[in-house]
Amino acid sequence: MAVTAKKKKKAKKSIRIQPLGDRIVVERDVTGDVTSGGILLPESAKDKPSRGVVVSVGDGKLLPSGSRSELQVKVGDHVLFTSYGPDEISIDDHELLLMREEDVFAVIN
Repeated sequence: MAVTAKKKKKAKKSIRIQPLGDRIVVERDVTGDVTSGGILLPESAKDKPSRGVVVSVGDGKLLPSGSRSELQVKVGDHVLFTSYGPDEISIDDHELLLMREEDVFAVIN
């Protein structure tokens, strides 16, 4: 009689990071590993997509008057962003991007 071991699924932990000012945290969309022709791509050959989902937002840019401007993006928005702007950070084995709101080109509806 064969006994099969069940793998325990890890509970997805909520990532808690609060960016400051006009910065936002984005989780990059996942790219496919196989081309439409069936060719397996190595990690070095993949283009990193310039789109993702906003995970966390700061409290806005500080204005000369002392108040804060409201950010145009919100948590859950799908966005297109510049590939040169974000800083890559790793928290609990999650790869995230930290960028300024001005590095976002558009919100995808």
